[in-house]
Amino acid sequence: MSSGDSNPAATPTPCPDTQGDNIWMSLHNRFVSDSKDKEPDVLFVGDSLVQLLHQFEVWRELFSPLHALNFGVSGDATQHVLWRLINGELDHISPKIVVLWVGTNNHGHTPEQIFGGIMAIVQVITDKLPNAHTLVLVILPRGRSPNPLRERNAQVNQLVQETVSSLHHASFLNVDPGFVHSNGSISHQDLYDYLHLTPQAYHAVCQPLHAHIKRLLEKPAAQS
Repeated sequence: MSSGDSNPAATPTPCPDTQGDNIWMSLHNRFVSDSKDKEPDVLFVGDSLVQLLHQFEVWRELFSPLHALNFGVSGDATQHVLWRLINGELDHISPKIVVLWVGTNNHGHTPEQIFGGIMAIVQVITDKLPNAHTLVLVILPRGRSPNPLRERNAQVNQLVQETVSSLHHASFLNVDPGFVHSNGSISHQDLYDYLHLTPQAYHAVCQPLHAHIKRLLEKPAAQS
């Protein structure tokens, strides 16, 4: 599906080097280089929620033993992940599972556009890694109180879940343990800036995620 021309969220785009430090491209090049020397069973790809996960004990405890690689980049939106995956990050590895966590940084895009961007990424993963299973994670709620971005994320999740449920090579997983309280608020003890996760929140998210990944790894490989 060629939606890139009309959908900026599904148009592969390198992240602008607004700080002049070339960090984004340096990270991408490092990921491509790392992929030539590693044989991961699980690949995590996405934005800062993926990148920061690598810094916590829960990564070493749960995901390192699964031979996991972390290709998360802070600030990435769907179009940036799309560009990275098209430009070499999947070319030298054959993971059994790709965990995709992206979408909350797609500022200025509609739920339908973000959904299109996520599905474009799923398609690229399928094209480059036909034997891999893509696990799309829920876009978490954000903001201390109810707000339009939280509503947008919820709409994206619904669209993705409905579409991915019919695919054999992908699935959707809601890893939100209930960050939104009954009064509509989110606690800074879970999301310290109402976007990024605290250590205890990562633990709450990653325990069921780890169990789900293990079940997928234990499944017989799908026949194409």
